[in-house]
Amino acid sequence: MRKLPIGIQGFEKLIREGFVYVDKTEYIYRLAGGSGMYFLSRPRRFGKSLLLVAMKAYWLGKKELFHGLRIEELEKDNPDAWKHYPVFHFDFNGESYLNKASLENIIDEHLRRFEKSYAVEDGKGTLGERFRRLLSEAKRQTGLGCVVLVDEYDKPLLEVMENPELEEYNKAIFKGFFSTLKGYDEYLHFVFITGVTKFEKASIFSDLNQLEDISFDADYAGICGITEEEAGENFQPEIAHLAAERGLSEEDCRKGLENTYDGYRFSPSADLRVYNPFSLLNALKKRDFAYYWFSTGTPTFLVKRLRRDTFDVRRLADKTIHADEGRISDYRASDPDPVPLLYQTGYLTIADYDERRGRCTLAFPNDEVKYGFLDCLVPEYAPAATSWKGADIFTLDEHVENGNLDGIRDVFTALFASITYTTNDAPFEHYFQTVFYLVFTLLGRFVDCETHTYTGRVDCVLETDKYVYLFEFKRDGTAEEALRQIGEMRYADIYAADPRKLFKIGAAFDSKKRALKDWKAL
Repeated sequence: MRKLPIGIQGFEKLIREGFVYVDKTEYIYRLAGGSGMYFLSRPRRFGKSLLLVAMKAYWLGKKELFHGLRIEELEKDNPDAWKHYPVFHFDFNGESYLNKASLENIIDEHLRRFEKSYAVEDGKGTLGERFRRLLSEAKRQTGLGCVVLVDEYDKPLLEVMENPELEEYNKAIFKGFFSTLKGYDEYLHFVFITGVTKFEKASIFSDLNQLEDISFDADYAGICGITEEEAGENFQPEIAHLAAERGLSEEDCRKGLENTYDGYRFSPSADLRVYNPFSLLNALKKRDFAYYWFSTGTPTFLVKRLRRDTFDVRRLADKTIHADEGRISDYRASDPDPVPLLYQTGYLTIADYDERRGRCTLAFPNDEVKYGFLDCLVPEYAPAATSWKGADIFTLDEHVENGNLDGIRDVFTALFASITYTTNDAPFEHYFQTVFYLVFTLLGRFVDCETHTYTGRVDCVLETDKYVYLFEFKRDGTAEEALRQIGEMRYADIYAADPRKLFKIGAAFDSKKRALKDWKAL
């Protein structure tokens, strides 16, 4: 087994210790020859940190680390390549910013290290003054412009989003610090800043307006993540091992990887899709299909916000969310719409693009994100789904597989009863529809499930090897009315010659009592 770079963020360590590296150095070459001032937004765990440390090694002139990589060939006739530039690398990963002085302390720690390197008096003046002094002194000592690399600039803002006072305080710290770059062009050679989100009013963008945002550029659609072509070129042995371990053909294995981890599209004008690299590498190393990216951090803030704002979560998977590039490129704290943040954090991606209208269609990128996110939503809408009462999806799946109608009824009774104790701030109809959608979408992982709520067709069909279930639900009606609709609309006719046992189930919910009040099966 080869060494896969899971969690490896040090480029020099990766190269020297023989880890598999998907060569992204051509992008560094393109950036070095461009405007020299960039911002890139990508979800967490997408390789932004590794990209930055590869840039750092390049600007430090460590040519030996790039032997055999694309950039070595591209730079072979460039007499100005591989110079040792002064590099200022700020990494805001791996720290907690929940205390008021945390951000200042981290910046101070970085500056003290740089001040020692350039023999500059440390700790004198404001953070911004110290940074300006460093930039001018570094250029004076080396004769070269400075390279500034900032990794995950927005972590100190995202981490405190539920604390508006601290969020504004951290924004003010950034204003005093990054505004340094605004008037210091003569001391700068290259600037590259990464983050998950683009905060509209953070001074890093309002003051530093010379930054070129390449987040949506077609030329950089594959700068982070792993394309299908790169996966095949770099990980063929691991794919073969995974296929053998899971008893799959290589073709089916690739399809499984694609459905589970691929699907991210970051440019409207380029139909290039990439794998989540963290999940893909973990799946290949552990030889198992699991939700690796999602297990490293749940979107608690987003989940609570969706429920609070009574967002119709059915839209997340139904490709009915539309937005233009400008709408999803910035995060505005005052905007109640969660869609931009869902896109920027990687829970939605560009599924399609209407060039004439300039409109993106957004959807879940893959099964890992779809089912992982919906799993997180269930306990917010129906707490019984995670309780001891046996109302979870796995229990429901067991009842469906075994033809246990009483068990199915009991699960729904418990699920809807729990809504009464969780919220009274929205119409029951919203929660009824949402719980119904979540339960059957998640159940679709295990059995064939087709839901057509309120379209004139049967509300839900579940199919197993032995059974077919036709569900019709009525809000403030009766189970008898639901069964009568199944009969009058002849929903069962398509299964007339099917040897499996057919169940027709009518269920009625009381919106005032917020409970399953009537259930009948034939």
